[in-house]
Amino acid sequence: MIRFENDYAEGTHPRILKRLIETNEEQTPGYGTDEHCENARTYIRKACDAENADVHFLVGGTQTNMTIISSILRPHQGAVAAITGHIAAHETGAIEATGHKVLTLLSEDGKIQAEQVKELYEAHWNDVTHEHIVQPGLVYISHPSENGTTYSKSELEELSKVCRECGLPLFMDGARLGYGLVSKDSDLSLADIARLCDVFYIGGTKIGAMFGEAVVIMNDSLKKDFRYFIKQKGGLLAKGRLLGIQFETLFEDGLYYEISNHAVEMAMMIREAFVEKGFSLKYDSKTNQQFPILPNEVLMKLGKKYSFSMWEKVDATQSVVRFCTSWATKKENVELLIEDIKKLEYGCVNG
Repeated sequence: MIRFENDYAEGTHPRILKRLIETNEEQTPGYGTDEHCENARTYIRKACDAENADVHFLVGGTQTNMTIISSILRPHQGAVAAITGHIAAHETGAIEATGHKVLTLLSEDGKIQAEQVKELYEAHWNDVTHEHIVQPGLVYISHPSENGTTYSKSELEELSKVCRECGLPLFMDGARLGYGLVSKDSDLSLADIARLCDVFYIGGTKIGAMFGEAVVIMNDSLKKDFRYFIKQKGGLLAKGRLLGIQFETLFEDGLYYEISNHAVEMAMMIREAFVEKGFSLKYDSKTNQQFPILPNEVLMKLGKKYSFSMWEKVDATQSVVRFCTSWATKKENVELLIEDIKKLEYGCVNG
């Protein structure tokens, strides 16, 4: 079985494994206070053009989202997110478990826009009974979105402007940030994100690391006591250098961008094959996630050899599925898939 259902099916980039082995018997202080973590922080600050950024290392995405959001919100506040956002749809109520509601906004493509946030904010404060209603306390977005779409610089600038006018911290989930940064549709840089967001994180788990996410806090008011929050949520790794070494390796010479670009190139090959065969795409994603709409008979044929994720049913005869590439996707496996797509015979289309 050739797997395309997620971007964490493989283990760790060989250069990271090599570095972990080379440093295995080093003795270092714990909890992220070692030299490797500090080197990684320096590389990340440089990549973000943000010397004043606080950088912290956590283990996984849900833990990171929960820790950041619960550290910012007061007890009566909630997190604003797209209805398809990860915290709303795929985190088993982790945010709600901390006592905070997720306030969802409708979205066709996985993104939310500045005017939606402003409307929600004004609707809350214009309601004469607003003290009886969960107050919006921050805005959560992801880049790429859950549906593989990306924010443009102008979209993020407008969103950031509204958030600052409303006093709502803007938090970007960057679990797949590398794949968004190298997308041909995206004109955002890490420096732009650092300038426009109050806090974000750089995903490692899905982009070459064995595990790990790097939190970047830009807003000074959110920096105080953040390590206390990490510890309380079980995220302060005793062997913190294992996180530092991984991000040190990813950012010392551009490996993060190099392997992100590989995944997107593989995904674009798959996208082109489906489009050339006449299939429609649910979302216009130029990242490592592709969402073709396929007849059930095609799903059965491809499913004998390839794994992919079921996304949503369109009707009784067809569904949206996700093909996902990663930093480690082999080109020869993509070429095999493309050949099998070309050979497909179904319905009224001649293979």
